[in-house]
Amino acid sequence: MAFVLPPLPFAYNALASKGMSPDTLYFHHDKHHAGYVNTLNGLVEKNPALQGKSLEELIKLSAKDPAMTPVFNNAGQVWNHNMFWESMSPEGGRIPAALEKKIIADFGSVENFKKEFKAAAGAQFGSGWVWLVQQPDGKLAITRTPNAASPISEGHGKPLLAMDVWEHAYYLDFQNRRPDFTGNWLDKLADYEAAERRMNG
Repeated sequence: MAFVLPPLPFAYNALASKGMSPDTLYFHHDKHHAGYVNTLNGLVEKNPALQGKSLEELIKLSAKDPAMTPVFNNAGQVWNHNMFWESMSPEGGRIPAALEKKIIADFGSVENFKKEFKAAAGAQFGSGWVWLVQQPDGKLAITRTPNAASPISEGHGKPLLAMDVWEHAYYLDFQNRRPDFTGNWLDKLADYEAAERRMNG
């Protein structure tokens, strides 16, 4: 069964007042994300051994196999983008009480959490992702991954939030100002309520 591009969980103009334009959402979702889905389906169609596997299974199967790099890149990017859209909300930016308490316990303060997240985004050379994860011991941490890699492929823990730092995620709205994009994303777009649900799930 072919993988399907999931619809955005909000309208194309739903984030415009919070710094993410309809054009960014259209090109990012309908072109970039759709391209990964279509390419992955083509790769799976040509290889019976891959058929019937979930995205997570394909990622884990291909992560350390150089011969399967195209599968990894496209499966990883499909999964990462699915998580990215689910990490944002038109009502984003508000941190609910339980997650706020956990952030303060593990990072010292909300301000320190955001400072570490911004530092990770700035330190990611080239394309990649920044994640809020819950480690196996329950502690929250921030990690970053290059290109199509993720906490699933790298064993970094359970992902709670994903922020895309590929240039196509922010260039139409912020040009080369990744720090401004990151700050805006944390303050206005991040769906911390979804992160709390994942943390407790």
